[in-house]
Amino acid sequence: MLNKNIETFLGCDNEYGEADIVVFGAPFDSTTSFRPGTRFASRTMRGESYGLETYSPYQDKDLEDYFIFDGGDLELCFGDTEKALTAIESYTTRVLRDNKRPVMIGGEHLVTLGAVRAVARKYPDLHVVHFDAHADLRDDYLGITLSHATVLHRVWDIIGDGRIYQFGIRSGERSEFQWGKEHVTTQKFNFEGLAEVIEKLQGQPVYFTLDLDVLDPSVFPGTGTPEPGGVSFIELLEAIQQVSRLNLVGCDINELSPVYDQSGASTAVACKVLRELLLAMA
Repeated sequence: MLNKNIETFLGCDNEYGEADIVVFGAPFDSTTSFRPGTRFASRTMRGESYGLETYSPYQDKDLEDYFIFDGGDLELCFGDTEKALTAIESYTTRVLRDNKRPVMIGGEHLVTLGAVRAVARKYPDLHVVHFDAHADLRDDYLGITLSHATVLHRVWDIIGDGRIYQFGIRSGERSEFQWGKEHVTTQKFNFEGLAEVIEKLQGQPVYFTLDLDVLDPSVFPGTGTPEPGGVSFIELLEAIQQVSRLNLVGCDINELSPVYDQSGASTAVACKVLRELLLAMA
């Protein structure tokens, strides 16, 4: 008997019922402020992931030893941002209800808001660890409150002061940094102080959101808003392994825009980062 051809991310081909981690794509980039294209990230990453091995020499772990399910891409509305966020929230809610951990592949960074809405409902004492080049703390962008430039401000609307920890930030309006001093914890440029935050948040439910443009464009040029002065690939992997010590109840990885790196190197970086994140969680 012939079976359907179903493409999954490398090693994430277990059944939903037996999986602890559920990967899914949120191909949405309607509010991208500079160069669009992140809607193609999850689809491209699945195909390109087979250029990697399931085994990680960094962690001495293999994806084949764990139960991870790839649910494919959500079908999101590009004409209605709120409707797209509601679809992400609904899917994440189902995953959480089944006592599994969601790992979302964006898409632009606004998709994080849909997932956080669901996770914060289940975990009212939620904290967020955020790796990014950009603060994403604007209250609005060109008069619009739902944007990838406002996503962390919208997350703050839900969880409040003292629960957002940002690292690698090197871009934003002056007003964002001024507002952030009163409401969030921001480490500019690098991951200094991450170890202290990890110790502080032990036992707390944590959502981890990773904007890949935290990486330097020399490592990761395939993104919509490249920002020079970022961290190295190895620095990011080491930071992810530290974050994995937390009680991670949900994660996302976003802002790969494959079209801006025709070499495929940026997609390979994104795939490898996702492999290491999944293995660190497992």
